[in-house]
Amino acid sequence: MKKFPARNRNIIEWFRQNAISEQSELRFANAFELIVAVILSAQCTDKRVNMVTPALLKAYPDAAAMSKATEKDIYGYIKSVSYPNNKASHLLKMSKMLLSDFGGTVPDGIDDLMKLPGVGRKTANVVASICYLKPVIAVDTHVFRVAHRLGLSAGKTPYEVEQDLEAQIPEADRARAHHWLILHGRYVCKAQKPGCNDCGVSHLCPKLLEGSKL
Repeated sequence: MKKFPARNRNIIEWFRQNAISEQSELRFANAFELIVAVILSAQCTDKRVNMVTPALLKAYPDAAAMSKATEKDIYGYIKSVSYPNNKASHLLKMSKMLLSDFGGTVPDGIDDLMKLPGVGRKTANVVASICYLKPVIAVDTHVFRVAHRLGLSAGKTPYEVEQDLEAQIPEADRARAHHWLILHGRYVCKAQKPGCNDCGVSHLCPKLLEGSKL
């Protein structure tokens, strides 16, 4: 079994007690709306996604409605997000597969979710943890960066980081832990200018303890 520094328990406990938020910043009302939003959020800000989803989901509120659209129709609603052509294709194919393979309902299993076009492991974990409270942790660029900086993982891939985090974070906390780390990375431990003076775990940060620059 892999061993982790003892301080990691204190880091995780700090987040449990002091996390900025335990909710996604994406706006959604059900699993279909969330999976659409997460697909759109790839390499795009949540703020931008939240600007386009209201009109898109009003026009296509469920898989049945979206499956009847064309890629051009969907593109018209999402053209301001990154890679709109690819995402329009993914959304249409994803909706059709939901109907053909899952009765129009977003599945709760990771493997089933990953069968859907446009859905990788991160997106599957986001949907499974938020909508179905599965004990999994989605690893995006923010989570990956924060986990490395705080010494929670040295994994070279998102999946390796996911495994390290799940080895240290109790199942009861995993559905929330993604939000702890992503928001810490988004607002405090930023990629370019980390706010170490505003970080509640700076005294436990191995990079700072070593005198290294983040």
